[in-house]
Amino acid sequence: QVQLVESGGGLVQAGGSLRLSCTASGNIFSITTMGWYRQAPGKQRELVATITRGGRTNYGDSVKGRFTVSRDNAKNTVYLQMNSLKPEDTGAYYCNAQGITGIPYWGQGTQVTVSS
Repeated sequence: QVQLVESGGGLVQAGGSLRLSCTASGNIFSITTMGWYRQAPGKQRELVATITRGGRTNYGDSVKGRFTVSRDNAKNTVYLQMNSLKPEDTGAYYCNAQGITGIPYWGQGTQVTVSS
């Protein structure tokens, strides 16, 4: 089992920045890819960004050039730096970790609200 704890959400004005953090505990040695997904009210959960243990990244089209995902393997922590935030970035942001078995683990979610 893997436990994920997120922090860093909040309210910010459009054009502002926020940084999310997610720390993993438990069977951390099984984790390969970590990342972030988000879900706005009435919409499906969507990819924001992922990063492999080796540092390979993948971004959703709507955040490319504005968000940066990074990872500190020694601290078992993944970060999401969000710049130039837009109202459409509002939603619950969920940390995700994939184990070597392919089983996904999810954090409890942290709310990001961007006001116009």
